[in-house]
Amino acid sequence: MFWGLACGEVDPRQFEFEHVLRDIQTLNSWALDGKLEVTAISLAAYPLVQERYVLLPHGASMGSGYGPIVVSQKELATADLRDIEIAVPGELTTAFLVLKLCLGNFRYRAVPFDQISEEVLSGRADAGLLIHEGQLTYEREGLKKVVDLGEWWMAETGLPLPLGANVARRDLGDDVLRELSDVLAESIRAGLENRERALEYALQFGRGLDDELADRFVGMYVNELTEDYGEEGRRAVRELLRRGEEIGAFTEPVRVEFVS
Repeated sequence: MFWGLACGEVDPRQFEFEHVLRDIQTLNSWALDGKLEVTAISLAAYPLVQERYVLLPHGASMGSGYGPIVVSQKELATADLRDIEIAVPGELTTAFLVLKLCLGNFRYRAVPFDQISEEVLSGRADAGLLIHEGQLTYEREGLKKVVDLGEWWMAETGLPLPLGANVARRDLGDDVLRELSDVLAESIRAGLENRERALEYALQFGRGLDDELADRFVGMYVNELTEDYGEEGRRAVRELLRRGEEIGAFTEPVRVEFVS
């Protein structure tokens, strides 16, 4: 998504961009303080920062029938997860919210997302909630799937599962927000239209993924729903946050608002 700007394929217009690489839990925490003008966050964190940030109409990561996966060393049923400790990638992640929607109350411990597989393999955790490339690599590590939350969500709602979102700070002002949104949309389109070149650039941030897995991962989460949420994507956002509000996950009523 960032390749078009990083490599000069897209005119940044009046803006100067600095590419800040951090894990999603850190970005969620930073968003609580309004640290960055534009940032990726977990959609589940948006209600906590909605007074400061507005959703961009593009840049989403959505899984259509797939998503974060709970794994363990042994065969378990979904109901078994309520009685064991699960390593999770952070309480602000969308994966954590969806697992709460799926299971209700459960025991958990926050672990950096890239250490969760090892936590389960070592026996320090009974099960782990995998996000990012862990969704593709768990089988070769010898772990077993208990539940795919994207599959569960699709069966529940018939909708894709919105996981990550891009947001911008409201204090930039409406005119700047609209132009900024246009520039970022152009970068996403450029990446999709020049997939091989953009993927080659993205591989340097791939945390050890080989070309085949990286291509598969990008295909899962950078697609037409990334270019624009569309009505289906917006319905999915509203439904997920409505259900989160229903279980008391947020302290304030949720106001879903996109840059126009």
